[in-house]
Amino acid sequence: MKMYLISDNVDTYTGMRLAGVEGAVVHERNELKSELEKVLADKSIGIILLTEKFGREFPDIIDDVKLNRKLPLIVEIPDRHGTGRKPDFITSYVNEAIGLKL
Repeated sequence: MKMYLISDNVDTYTGMRLAGVEGAVVHERNELKSELEKVLADKSIGIILLTEKFGREFPDIIDDVKLNRKLPLIVEIPDRHGTGRKPDFITSYVNEAIGLKL
């Protein structure tokens, strides 16, 4: 199975292309929906890499795919500006999920 990148900037796209990952650069909601539909139709793609910006700006589109499909796996990645998450997001996620304070 292949990976596919949907990015909001050319720098992330270029870096992933150098690593051998194909993809597309989109900026608008309708472009994202169109690209996702194209990728979901391709059964050889097992992982979709999305820049975090899409998860923040269009959570309804991303959550719909995550909740209603087993494949492909959607992974949100930071762009060249870094992550938009707080530094201890993993610790707080574990604490919230199982009530264990690390």
